[in-house]
Amino acid sequence: MALETLENVLARLRALGATRVLAKQLAENDNTKQQIYLGGSFDTLNILPFGELYPAPGLRRPTLKAPVPLSWMDATGHVAPAPFTKLILYPKYPEVRLSGFLRGCPTAPNRDMQPVPRGDRRHPNLPDGRVMLLAIAGDRTITAFLISAGSRMAAEFGALISTRRPVTRGVFLELPLEVTDSRAQLLARLREIHAAGWHDSTRLKADGTRIAYVARNGAGYTLEALLGVVPNGRSEPDYLGWEVKACGSDRVTLLTPEPDAGYYGQHGVEAFLRRYGRPTSSDTLYFTGIHRVGETCEGTGQRLLIEGFDALRGRITDSNGGLRLVSADGSVTAAWSFPRLLQHWGRKHASAAYVPYSTRNDRHEYRFDSPALLGEGTDFTRFLVAMAAGDVVYDPAPKLMGASTAKSRTKARSQFRIKTRALGQLYATFVAEPL
Repeated sequence: MALETLENVLARLRALGATRVLAKQLAENDNTKQQIYLGGSFDTLNILPFGELYPAPGLRRPTLKAPVPLSWMDATGHVAPAPFTKLILYPKYPEVRLSGFLRGCPTAPNRDMQPVPRGDRRHPNLPDGRVMLLAIAGDRTITAFLISAGSRMAAEFGALISTRRPVTRGVFLELPLEVTDSRAQLLARLREIHAAGWHDSTRLKADGTRIAYVARNGAGYTLEALLGVVPNGRSEPDYLGWEVKACGSDRVTLLTPEPDAGYYGQHGVEAFLRRYGRPTSSDTLYFTGIHRVGETCEGTGQRLLIEGFDALRGRITDSNGGLRLVSADGSVTAAWSFPRLLQHWGRKHASAAYVPYSTRNDRHEYRFDSPALLGEGTDFTRFLVAMAAGDVVYDPAPKLMGASTAKSRTKARSQFRIKTRALGQLYATFVAEPL
């Protein structure tokens, strides 16, 4: 059955599991030869799902690439994977493009994605009437559909965006799948949670069953449970496309990536702690202290450095660079490559809500307070600029317990944190919403 209207297409995408639909109005330069332009920043990484980032060797301009789990849907509703689709990141610009999106896919719109002959070009960087829809499913896969220029569906798309005024997400417009917008729904639910007062500490099991939970990190689990979010193990609690974090202090944990280089990356957390950890009376080795870029941490004697990043211009100058933790003798004790950090930052949603909380009864109860802090629009360079300014810090807390015994146990805890008052610099818009 042919998909003749935009409504038909959106219904089919919903049936395929879409939770969000993004629209990119294509220009003449968006084609198989010049690739599809996805923006002059890395905010795309917080919008689209992607695979493992890796440096691309042998190019004049060093780039990073990542596979994208994309399939194309044709006008009959049939779907087939485009297995060679990938993101290409040009750090020095910065810029992100989509490549390989037609190769090996029988349902791809080959004719409409070819380069425009030189003599026929008009406005290469302006919308030419084609629209690419990207439907993101809950399993972090993408189904793409192309609306042809001059078609009935293109006219329906124009009418939709003029009447509904969809939210802008980088170079994309987010089309409504439901009548109520996600921001309003989120705030309405948070206001209900706030008005209800104190809540027992709880969490949801994988089957949605609510159970008591009394560990120190109970606030986050309790808020997720109240929102109906089952813990997913991906460090990205998700409510209608929003990342939601409970905040109980003046610092917020942004990322928890383990080092992928340096002594730590090569030998692991236990070897790192045995060499650089500080002993306590309980036969435990710790590595703790606030590490700011360019400063020596008094507790560890080590310095945190950023290599390959121009903070003034907000650009990565070397895709092989990253963060380095350096000891007094110049040894790199731990390091995080830009691909590793980008991978973790890309898991953050472009939209996030930070909800303060209070606790009582030895953390058996939580109250979620007002206002909630809502940030929209972020990208990786904002994180690096905040690091260079000393607002984002490396605040580790790994430990080796029973260090002198044959049954020693480790707990890895590499975390990058920011003061709540500095959160706004990570987002294009940041608003305190009363609950």
